[in-house]
Amino acid sequence: MARRGTLLFPDLGAQCDEAECNQLDFLPFECDGCGGTFCAAHRTYRDHRCGSAKAVDQGRTVVVCPDCGDSIERAGQADRYILDAHARSGRCDPARKRKPRCSVPRCKEALTFCNATQCKGCGLKTCLKNRFPSEHECAARRRGATGAKCGGLGARKMAAGGGHRPLGVAVRSFKIPAAIGRALRVIWKK
Repeated sequence: MARRGTLLFPDLGAQCDEAECNQLDFLPFECDGCGGTFCAAHRTYRDHRCGSAKAVDQGRTVVVCPDCGDSIERAGQADRYILDAHARSGRCDPARKRKPRCSVPRCKEALTFCNATQCKGCGLKTCLKNRFPSEHECAARRRGATGAKCGGLGARKMAAGGGHRPLGVAVRSFKIPAAIGRALRVIWKK
């Protein structure tokens, strides 16, 4: 069993159980197979030659199919043989691996969880770059939809005003501290 810590700090760290090492490590690893305490250099089963049953059974390993992205369990066979058997089984579907693309012509952006949106006017799934009705030639916009769908009333007001949006806040509505206000009034009167 590993000796713990130093004279001044007996509960801090442990010495490696590997016979040739015996290094004092302040962040030791405990083997879940044999229960020994080891330094970073001897933490794996192979490095400290662990003889437990857990060390012999390294668990399940898989091969990932490059076509469909499926995980196939290795049963002591070569990877190439496993992938060939998977392709012959009929479960390999390359269409499952492909991500959907933006439906706007000439846009090749892949739609993922965080960059996909659906237009409220026409129901088209697009990327964030093409989310506005003017970017994807929205069918509802061409029909002249009203309300909140595809710009609606706000978009028509902008078009009628020549593309200029009036200021939403009056200039005098900003609160100016009293001292600055008095100073400005004195300056304006001059």
